[in-house]
Amino acid sequence: MIRFSWAAVSDTGVKRPVNEDSYCARPDLGLFLVADGMGGHAAGEIASRLAAETVERVVAETADGSRASQPGADGVRQSDADRLRGGLVEASRRIAEAMEGDATLRGMATTASALLVTNDGPAVVAHVGDSRIYLLRDGSLGQVTRDHSWVEEQVRAGLLDRRAALAHPWRNIVTRALSGAEHPDIDVTTIALQAGDWVLLCSDGLSAVVREDQIQSVMRAAEDPEVLCRTLVALANNAGGPDNITVVALRIDAA
Repeated sequence: MIRFSWAAVSDTGVKRPVNEDSYCARPDLGLFLVADGMGGHAAGEIASRLAAETVERVVAETADGSRASQPGADGVRQSDADRLRGGLVEASRRIAEAMEGDATLRGMATTASALLVTNDGPAVVAHVGDSRIYLLRDGSLGQVTRDHSWVEEQVRAGLLDRRAALAHPWRNIVTRALSGAEHPDIDVTTIALQAGDWVLLCSDGLSAVVREDQIQSVMRAAEDPEVLCRTLVALANNAGGPDNITVVALRIDAA
């Protein structure tokens, strides 16, 4: 039986007038998600909210296996990976519908990084964009997700080093997002959680301004998820807070 403690904090930051980040925290479902919206006016806020609300609804509706994983396959229980992926696909569809109904929303999009913790298998991660999920285990921090961004592609191609990527003027350009496409390209993986693990979900309002060694140091010293979240948000704001900051933290107490 997996037991965990959790907390979530979302902050507008220092320089942005509105918070276009959204998050979902449903410990009863084992569902946690961070979404970072993009678009003019309030469009980014709407896109990220649609993603969070839609994934929450789909995961809740499939919690008892009542929705089939394939059309016409009634009674077939969806895998947890299918549930998360299906929620993100549905979110992209809802974003498309919203843009069709309101011309001022056209061009909006959102990142989404989601974690589903269950008692009958490994935790599932589904991800699109550059919001991140980290795992701290035995004091070592690793990034579970891979950024879908222009600079990450350049780094992986050997055309840009990590240090230069941190300050590159195109570092905020994402190459994948939930933008209304019928078949969004979503990465899905699993984590076999262990007692003592910490899992951190965050928007790039944190990861773009706070170094990973700083995040690791704070997480190593953490005892309470709420204090951890607030400390990381404060670090981002102290570094200039150029973007909205959303942080969700889980401490795995038993697995």
